[in-house]
Amino acid sequence: MKTRVHIVHPSFLNPANPISVNLIGAGGTGSQMLTALAKINAALGAFGHAGLQVTVFDDDTVERPNLARQLFTEYEIGMNKAVVLINRYNCFFGTNWKAVPERFESFCSEDNNRSAKLTISCVDTLSARIAIEKTIALQAIKANHRDSCLYLMDFGNSKDSGQVVLSTIGKIKQAESKKNTTVDSLPSLTTEYAELLASSEQGDDTPSCSLAEALDKQELFINPVLANIGASLLWTMFRDGIIQYRGFFLNLGDFRTQPIVV
Repeated sequence: MKTRVHIVHPSFLNPANPISVNLIGAGGTGSQMLTALAKINAALGAFGHAGLQVTVFDDDTVERPNLARQLFTEYEIGMNKAVVLINRYNCFFGTNWKAVPERFESFCSEDNNRSAKLTISCVDTLSARIAIEKTIALQAIKANHRDSCLYLMDFGNSKDSGQVVLSTIGKIKQAESKKNTTVDSLPSLTTEYAELLASSEQGDDTPSCSLAEALDKQELFINPVLANIGASLLWTMFRDGIIQYRGFFLNLGDFRTQPIVV
């Protein structure tokens, strides 16, 4: 029986320009994912790859309950999360990445578009995910744009479990293969796991007043574990150009990870 695989769009492997990446959300998972993207960018450069051009979207400000679980200090309380992180990483890594202190889906025009080859979503609600997918779908109409939307990677979690799902924006043309069955379209999280998302939103979403209260609602290491395993999937895309798995489910309570096959 042939193995089902997805062959990554060729622009990811040997691009003439840095690959555009939109990171939506700079909180628990988003801040950790930005660290992973910075590492990937530096590692790709060592192989002569053009690397990544990242834009971070978040309209939220740093609050005291964010400390420790997210990558912020008490001196940054009250500042915009995206701006804080981008300034820090540009100084550290010498990048020229951008911060947009607003919601991803809040404004879109010809001069301020939301197109990127890869969009990474680190948001909490089903409504936000739906709005993001609608925005990306509108941008995908620009089929010949240099930064045409190709992939969406969605991160989500509860207290001690979570998931990462990679999907395509439309179909990605696949090369013929005698060894494998190639798959040109990967469904989104909202399409395939709508019931899971709906049930996960029935919990308590009351804002936390302290770090201890926040940690009662969400385990300290659920976000970095999700970000690092998800980043490993991205690294496979860039380095191998072919994937057999398009995500995973994680349960940190009993240390289990279940991959999602293509």
